[in-house]
Amino acid sequence: MLKKEVLDALNEQINAELYSSYLYLSMSAYFENKGLPGFANWMKIQYQEETAHAIKFFNFVNERGGRVILKPIAGPEVEFDNVLSVFEKTLAHENHVTDLINNLVDIAIQARDHATQSFLKWFVDEQVEEEANVSKILDTLRLINGEGNGLFMMDREMQQRVFVDPNAAAE
Repeated sequence: MLKKEVLDALNEQINAELYSSYLYLSMSAYFENKGLPGFANWMKIQYQEETAHAIKFFNFVNERGGRVILKPIAGPEVEFDNVLSVFEKTLAHENHVTDLINNLVDIAIQARDHATQSFLKWFVDEQVEEEANVSKILDTLRLINGEGNGLFMMDREMQQRVFVDPNAAAE
């Protein structure tokens, strides 16, 4: 059984993961509108991953006998300056999510909830990967100044990304 402070924090994280998915879907729509289908695809995969993360939390809360309480999701940003600014915002958002996950780990440690600590390890590792991936894209975008033929080539590369459901892989 989950302690109240752990359950409340996990429910907040479900909301944060759903907001993240909504934000990335908004970024995908922005890229579609700008004629960048590869970047749109990359963000749509991010949307799917964040939704899967929310479901992973959802399932964990239910498995531990807690009650999932869904809250309203804030509206995401819809206007962006350019491709570079979108990925700068993406990295800042992933840094924020890392802080949220680290805070969850701290709450689980304080509550002496070893099962939740174990569960959260996957998310700690996932955030390292998320930040590294976005940082790599940002480095490349900065090299090409976020424009020109380099942007065209990156857009084609981003089209190759496919979604792998972490919930299906765990089963």
